[in-house]
Amino acid sequence: MGYRVEKDSMGEVRVPEEAYWGAQTARALENFVISGEWLPVEFIKAIAIVKMASAISNVELGLLDKTKGDAIIKASLEVIEGKFDDQFPVDIFQTGSATSTNMNVNEVIANRACELLGGKKGDKKLCHPNDDVNRGQSSNDVIPTAIHISFVLEGKKLIMAIENLAKVFEKKVEEFKDIIKIGRTHLMDAVPMTLGQEFSGHLYQVKNSIRRLKDAEKYLFELPLGGTALGTGINTHPEFAKIAIKEIAGFTGIDFKQCENLFEGIATKDATVFFAGALNTLAVSLMKIANDLRLLSSGPRCGIGEISLPSLQPGSSIMPGKVNPVIPEATIQVAAEVMGNVHTITIAGASSLLDLNVMMSLIAYKGLRSIKLLVTLINTLGDKCIKGIEANIDRCEELVEWSMAIVTPLALKVGYDKAAEIAYKAFKERKTVKQVVKEMGIMSDEEVEEFFDPKKMV
Repeated sequence: MGYRVEKDSMGEVRVPEEAYWGAQTARALENFVISGEWLPVEFIKAIAIVKMASAISNVELGLLDKTKGDAIIKASLEVIEGKFDDQFPVDIFQTGSATSTNMNVNEVIANRACELLGGKKGDKKLCHPNDDVNRGQSSNDVIPTAIHISFVLEGKKLIMAIENLAKVFEKKVEEFKDIIKIGRTHLMDAVPMTLGQEFSGHLYQVKNSIRRLKDAEKYLFELPLGGTALGTGINTHPEFAKIAIKEIAGFTGIDFKQCENLFEGIATKDATVFFAGALNTLAVSLMKIANDLRLLSSGPRCGIGEISLPSLQPGSSIMPGKVNPVIPEATIQVAAEVMGNVHTITIAGASSLLDLNVMMSLIAYKGLRSIKLLVTLINTLGDKCIKGIEANIDRCEELVEWSMAIVTPLALKVGYDKAAEIAYKAFKERKTVKQVVKEMGIMSDEEVEEFFDPKKMV
């Protein structure tokens, strides 16, 4: 592999000839050999959106030559399109402002612009990564801006996935609306309900997650671009951010605007922590739903067995015929991962020391990983599990008949203590409540059947 020599403020650095990144990226690759993992391409593309919009703004303000600006814009679009996805190898764990990643993007765009201008990579006289691509910007406002953009864009995919899951649950609620089953509180028998009612609880967990995410994303619409290093806007034109953010909004179709207070926007990551909280609540909801499905389908003969999940694969290497609830199990694992990621984001958000947060690359990584995991998991849960769930009607009816909890309405007729006595008697003698009531002569057989009709209890 051949090399070229590039320079930065610290001197000369050898860079692989084919690489589009330059000296500062090369130094980062030497310094941060930690995880071997790179930041998600969605985040890199969000930075490129900022670079494209910044070039448009700088050209419009007369701060950047149009020919050079057009080359930067074109190079940025190529990064957005994924043409250079392999050119961003900086480790996730790097300087807390993610300056190395910002410079990585600056260098790739600058060197590609050099080519578009008829020159060679590394010719900073044609296009400079700092003076031209990063003009009017700082890593301190670019990186949090890119975090917000990438979270919103990927969050839209998540909201769409959840909306589709809600539609699947709506069909199940309708399908199961007349199937009566026994309810359970404290994992113990409770009064009857319909299977549709139980699934409606899951449906509204899903729907509420959509509302929470849409509420939380509003805070991500505020971008700190234009604040540069601290929020003062040093080294940028007063109109730079207004034009650039308008371009970002137009390109993404999202109503982005500048932060009301740039110092807060740069010094804190509260908006991302709040959004992560909505992701955490979604993960909690998914874990509850998945665990409910596991319990309701347990058995198939020696458990609750009120529903059957789709059989997808053999469940045991030793027990023939065993089939496990694999999709719900995958769901609870993803939920656990997301909860852990959100806790990391919370700690990272608390690391906003004085005038800058110093865990921004970690926030970007954990947030985008969580969103992407949730999107694929939710699509899988809906398509491979929820859609194929079937109700075991006979089992539901059997458990309702056998439950002691159907004695509950009798408390209004004979009092709580007498009703409890009947329930205990039924349990000890292994009889149904209805059998005991008939034997005690409290009601006629016809009255018992009428009084204990489970349809009247739901």
